[in-house]
This record gives sequence, C-alpha cells and structure tokens, in this order.
Amino acid sequence: MSPRHQRNLTRRKMMFALGGAAVAAPAIAAIAPHALAGQSGDSRTTAAAGSLPVTVVNNSGSFDNASVHLYVVGNQDGKQVRLTPEGTLAPIALSDNGADGFTDYAIPLSGSGETRLNLPYMSGRIYVALGQKLKFKAVTDGNGNAALQYPAGWVKSDPSYGVLHDCAEFTYNSAGMFCNTTMVDMFSVPLSIELTGARNQTTGALRDGGRAAAFAAVRQVEEFAPLVVDDTRIIAPGHGLDAGLFAKDYFAPYIDEVWSTYTGKDLKVTTNAGTFTGRVRGERFTFTGPASVSFAKPSTRDVLFCDGKLAAPNDGTTGPVAAVLGAGFNRSTLLSDTAQPSTDPAAFYRNALTNHYSKAIHAATQDGKAYGFAFDDVADFASYIQDNAPTGFTLTLDRF
Repeated sequence: MSPRHQRNLTRRKMMFALGGAAVAAPAIAAIAPHALAGQSGDSRTTAAAGSLPVTVVNNSGSFDNASVHLYVVGNQDGKQVRLTPEGTLAPIALSDNGADGFTDYAIPLSGSGETRLNLPYMSGRIYVALGQKLKFKAVTDGNGNAALQYPAGWVKSDPSYGVLHDCAEFTYNSAGMFCNTTMVDMFSVPLSIELTGARNQTTGALRDGGRAAAFAAVRQVEEFAPLVVDDTRIIAPGHGLDAGLFAKDYFAPYIDEVWSTYTGKDLKVTTNAGTFTGRVRGERFTFTGPASVSFAKPSTRDVLFCDGKLAAPNDGTTGPVAAVLGAGFNRSTLLSDTAQPSTDPAAFYRNALTNHYSKAIHAATQDGKAYGFAFDDVADFASYIQDNAPTGFTLTLDRF
C-alpha cells in the first residue's frame, strides 16, 4: 500500500473539518476520504446497502456493557446521518434534540459479550462514551440544513468535556473499508480495530500498561504536562496551544535552525510525483523537480496542525511535499536527514524540541503506529488499515 500522503490528501481535511466544527461551528463538513457510491438519502430512514458486519468488543475491564454508549455518526451522499441500533441510517433532525437540548443517538451494547451491528455505506466516526452519554446537538448549518455538533474533548466549555470518550474513523463504500484509530485531537480510551477481508489486519492496540505510560511520559515533559487532563485524556498540543496550555513558540528554535541549515544545502523530498530538491531562498523554502513549490516559514501552530504555511492542497505536488515537511517537523528529523521522508522510527523524536505527545502515543502502541498528528501517515506510521473486499470490522475497547 502506498503511503497515504502520496495518494489523496483528504483525511487531514476531514480531521480539521470535524475538529473545528466541534469547537465553534454548527456543522461538520463532508468527511469522506473517497467518493461514496450507490446510496440515496431522501427518506427518513435508508435501508442498509452493502452492509458490513461490525462487532464491538468491550475488554475495558473497568466498564460493563451497560456503561458503554456507542455512536456511529457521519455522512452519506453529502448528508449528515447517524446509524440506528437496527442498522439503518437516519438523517440528523432538529426534532431529535430532547428537553435538555441534545440528541440521544446512543446505541446500547448487548447485555453481555460482543455487540453486533450492520454498517451501511457511509463515512464518519464511531464514538464510545464510558459511564455517561455524549451530548451531540442537532443544529442548522449555514445552508439551512440539519447538522450535528460533535464533542470537543479539548474545549473546557464543551458539554461533553467531563465525559470519558474517544473515537475511531472510517469510510465504507463500494471501494472498500478505510479506517483508523485517531489521536490527532486527543488520546483517552484505548481502542483497537480489526479488519477482515482480503487479509486480516489490526492496528491501534496498546501494549500492556500503554495508556498509563503515555500519560506519564507526557507529564514528564514540562511544556507538555498541562495537556494531561487528570486521568481522562491527553489533549493534542495544537489544541492545547489554542487553549493557552501550550507555548505558541515551542518549535520556533527548531524551525529557525531548519531554515538556517537549508540556506546552505539541499533537502530532498521524495513523493509519488518524484523527487523535489529544496533550499531556502529569500525566506522561502523553495523546491524544484516535478513542479516548483515553496513554503514560507511556518509557526509552531502550523507545524502541529500541518496547516497554515504548511497547508497541503490535494494537488499531487505541493500537498505531498507539505505533508513530508510536516512529518519531519513533528518527528524532528529534518536536521538529521537530508533525504525525506525519514523511514527509520528509531530516528524519530530524538531532538529535545519534538512532538513529545506523538512520541508517547507511538511508544504506547503494540505496532508502533498511531495518528499523533495529521500527517502521521507519512511513510506509513499511522494506525490506519484498509481492505477493498472487507467481510468484517471489529472495534475493541482495550483494557485500561
């Protein structure tokens, strides 16, 4: 499988559409990394098409099935939908808000053992909430359509802030199942996913004691310690920066050194389009090769979100180079390796100025893969799996 940064750069857009909307905007944007097919959503409830068997396994050890609340929400054909316990899709409706002002789209787990569902074609997130239900609110978006406000566990004022919860992401359509666990916004509940089909694949599972180890590792780094919220979650540093919990200039010395270093020598970046050769000229990191692309000096926020001056359009040239640079900054490999992307994980996060949050998350997983930042898929280090002929999907709540 080709590294995803060398194919479509749409997952990052999906992530920030979801994250940003949950903070301030009344609706999420379309979140499908691949074109959805074969569905119509005009009726109140749409029958499942191409249904994929889904199994939910509660191995948390701390919460029984009655204390786990499941939500499957997202998009189908550009319309926001949610999965019902019966395995059908229902559109988001303002009338679904209850007396408390929030919807109750929770799918209960079976009384004991595994829970089985059927997933129709859609793209979205599977949320799990432990002990309490999440507060999703149906609202009207800018086009006058019903939409859903998602939880934002990194915002203190969010109504779901006190709820222990997390999610996995997916797109399921006629092309297959594309899914991942994500820590781009925060890390809280240990989740792993298994995909069966052309072959059996798993990712996201933590090593024994991995959750506690990640919390401890982040607490040990002074600049990152404020991101740990009790024993509930670790907030990703980009969101921490926006909340005033993380220094806005944290990466500035490293960014300055990268700019200074490559004023006098070349950096080579290889993508599916070919190899780009870059050097800083007139304050811009300018690359030649399959196309001419250049970047102004990014800020710490740009690095953490892989956005702003490191924005990655889905153009096959600027986007892939931006993704590789974003990964190089977060993994602090740009000064140690003049040929990017670096592919040896032993060389990642070695600089004192690095993304210690992402470092801790990767160290906690059994396969070393995680989505610690938006372009963690560069060189295939993300907790992402796909299958073009899927026969089953399992989401497991692992032991704390």
